[in-house]
Amino acid sequence: MDKGSQKKPQKKLKKTQNGSGIVILCAVIAAVVAVLLMVFVARGLGRSAGLYDETTGDGAVSGNESMAEAGADADGGAAEGAEISGAAAIENPIYADITVEGYGTITVAMDAAAAPVTVLNFITLAEDGFYDGLTFHRIIDGFMMQGGDPEGTGLGGSDETILGEFAANGYDNPLSHTRGAISMARSQDYNSASSQFFIVQSDSTYLDGQYAAFGYVASGMEYVDQICKDAKPTDDNGTIAKEDQPVITSIVIRQE
Repeated sequence: MDKGSQKKPQKKLKKTQNGSGIVILCAVIAAVVAVLLMVFVARGLGRSAGLYDETTGDGAVSGNESMAEAGADADGGAAEGAEISGAAAIENPIYADITVEGYGTITVAMDAAAAPVTVLNFITLAEDGFYDGLTFHRIIDGFMMQGGDPEGTGLGGSDETILGEFAANGYDNPLSHTRGAISMARSQDYNSASSQFFIVQSDSTYLDGQYAAFGYVASGMEYVDQICKDAKPTDDNGTIAKEDQPVITSIVIRQE
């Protein structure tokens, strides 16, 4: 959001006997301040999560905050090994089997009713083989693992960007960023999500309304936990050296 400056009124308000003009003005100012505070707080949470960086382009998702500030256990999140329940609530799910070399298959139940544009984009890329051989380039144990960047740096994406299906962008998405959620990474631009996605390891519901969650892990969450535990970030932002990035062997789409 562009910051705007407020101009001082050119004329003084005339006093009325009951001071109603001043009361109305104070109410308007209070409302404007409240809205601005909510916007700045929401955007601040996005920055602290490190899922976008204002200084870079579309698909840029590297932040500069410490791991503690990056959202680990922000909500007293679920501990490693805790059960996840989101997938069970999805009606007519479409499944994505994400196989990670050296670990196993993480099966995600996608909710096309909640985020149709996001799900269609993910399916299209997966069925085109776009994700085969790509990696998880950013991992923060206790928070999330992020991948799907053809450059492996956090700066890449596919040829297309999609609508951000979340509340801050005017879209009603009921899915929450609880343990096991899969969601789209993006730059500061709400409509900049492309191919990069992240899987939430611990409850991070403060991301709700800011990022497009589109499903939940149905099985294989133990592999998410193990990948996060094994990760050796080179900085506080969870950057993984190229040679150490877990490789996505394939993503297979199916419906039961």
